[in-house]
Amino acid sequence: MEDWELDFEWLKIRHLVKSSTRRKELPDLNGILFLIGMQEFGHIRESFSKEEKQDLMHVAVCKLLSMDGYYRFVGRDEDGWPHYEVVKPFQTTGVKNQSRVLKEKIVGYFRELASENGGWEEE
Repeated sequence: MEDWELDFEWLKIRHLVKSSTRRKELPDLNGILFLIGMQEFGHIRESFSKEEKQDLMHVAVCKLLSMDGYYRFVGRDEDGWPHYEVVKPFQTTGVKNQSRVLKEKIVGYFRELASENGGWEEE
């Protein structure tokens, strides 16, 4: 994906999430990872502890990188938390490069959700 295309798709997703969550500001990468983690966890709650928020973001990263075979879903624990195992090491270095990979995977994740749910539009 070219830089301009990723920037466009990323901004589109940020606006979609902002609209869907009725926030005043556009969410950043961590905010969107948190929401993906909640989606994958499957349990909406009023609040999560700091550790649980970190766990949700980790679940999101594992889910996203599982799309390229870096992680494999192994199941859920007794509390419903998804667990993944490392299949191969993620060797992309540098925050900028890692952020780009995650943004590309997030675009793919939202496209997959859209195809499953009959498309999406900003409200």
